[in-house]
Amino acid sequence: MSAALLEVEDLRVAYGKVEAVKGVSFTVREGQVVTLIGANGAGKTTTLHTLSGLLPPAAGRVRFAGRELTGVPAHRVVALGLAHSPEGRHIFPRLTVEENLLLGAYLRGKAPDIADDLERVYVLFDRLRERRAQAAGTLSGGEQQMLAMGRALMCRPRLLMLDEPSMGLSPLMMKKIMATVAELKATGTTILLVEQNARAALALADHGHVMETGRIVLSGTGTELLHDESVRKAYLGED
Repeated sequence: MSAALLEVEDLRVAYGKVEAVKGVSFTVREGQVVTLIGANGAGKTTTLHTLSGLLPPAAGRVRFAGRELTGVPAHRVVALGLAHSPEGRHIFPRLTVEENLLLGAYLRGKAPDIADDLERVYVLFDRLRERRAQAAGTLSGGEQQMLAMGRALMCRPRLLMLDEPSMGLSPLMMKKIMATVAELKATGTTILLVEQNARAALALADHGHVMETGRIVLSGTGTELLHDESVRKAYLGED
């Protein structure tokens, strides 16, 4: 079994006096896709924001590649190899597609292989190649999602965190984005996925966790959770 790349132990996160994440523990191993599913407000996005250094934990431990992440600022977390493609995309609308992508490699300086990684993103998302000189704010929602994912890949992450990559997309574009996640998995990319489409997420995942009101209430392989009666009723729309 591969080593644990990410270890989250009893993580607690609060907004003032309101505890949003209440003692969450899980691991992500090299080469795995691990998904967090649950209703809005369950604490999934807050968990990702804390892992990437955007929010301070109230308690608990986070270790990445054997290093303690508590107190490490967000830009250093990225430099260590943990990249976050956030909910809502947060691209730079006035910059071109290519300028947005190159910002993803900013911390790599003038590394000679940046051009190779740019080409990899363009192979993965051919629409971005076609629009490389276009202002990012003029892209469709699906294209902006491709750009956000491509930007995260440009830092050559050891772990890629994807927060709601299919949110607000058409069914056709959602299939394209999830097919890309499957392609990344096939090439060995380690992924922590938060996704509203529980069926699609669990179908891809090696392991999954169901979050409710800040806690993990159920864990298992993707296949096990797909066939769990309570998951099917609550998250897959089945009676």
